[in-house]
Amino acid sequence: QVQLAESGGGLVQPGGSLTLSCAVSGLSFDYYGFGWFRQAPGKEPEGVGCINSVDSSTYYAGFVKGRFTIARDNAKNMVYLQMSSLEPEDTAVYYCAAAGSGYMCYGQPTKAPMDYWGQGTQVTVAS
Repeated sequence: QVQLAESGGGLVQPGGSLTLSCAVSGLSFDYYGFGWFRQAPGKEPEGVGCINSVDSSTYYAGFVKGRFTIARDNAKNMVYLQMSSLEPEDTAVYYCAAAGSGYMCYGQPTKAPMDYWGQGTQVTVAS
C-alpha cells in the first residue's frame, strides 16, 4: 500500500520559514519523481515544484521566486519542501505527490502525471 504523509505545516509569521516533509512508503522510491502542490481556499490546486528521480533536478513555479527548495533523501524515502520568506499568499494546504513510469518534470508540475497523493498539511502565514 502506497502512502505519502506530509508533516511540518503550521502557523508562521510573514517573512518566516517552514520545512515540510513527506514520508513515502510502499513504492520504489528511487524510481519516482515527486511534486509539491498547494491549494488555497477558494482556489484551484497549483503546482509548487518538482524533483526528478534520475538526477534530483528541481523545477519550480514562477511564484516561488527562489524562496522554496525541494530535496529528496533516497535513503530515508523522504521528500522535503523548504520554504522561506513566506507571504500570506502562501497560505494553503500543501500536498506531496509521486509520479512513476519515467516521469520527468521540466517546469511547474501538473496534477495529471501524479500517481499517488498525500493528505496534505496546512500552512498558514499570518501575523
